[in-house]
Amino acid sequence: MTTWHDIGSVQEIPVQGARLVKSSQFGDVAIFRTVSNRVYALADKCPHRQGPLSVGIVHGEKVTCPLHNWTLDLASGSATGADQGCARVFPLKVEGERLMLGLPTDHA
Repeated sequence: MTTWHDIGSVQEIPVQGARLVKSSQFGDVAIFRTVSNRVYALADKCPHRQGPLSVGIVHGEKVTCPLHNWTLDLASGSATGADQGCARVFPLKVEGERLMLGLPTDHA
């Protein structure tokens, strides 16, 4: 089950930029906005060396990690090219101008 959290307006994220959302249970989540105005949510850790994806370069539908230039697909979180690995993807939806981040609900 998923719990949806209002994390702000789409307009608060710069085009080709990112914003960081803190989660005590899931760690930092990077929210990205592309030139085509699509938004994505990934764990803020590159699968290579845990680099902060939120300060990476957004281009097209990808982000490049600032530490070692790994490029990840924003929709799947998967590394592209010869690199292998995947960042966790979180559901994200837009309601009006509001961003809603989906975080799994613990059933314990």
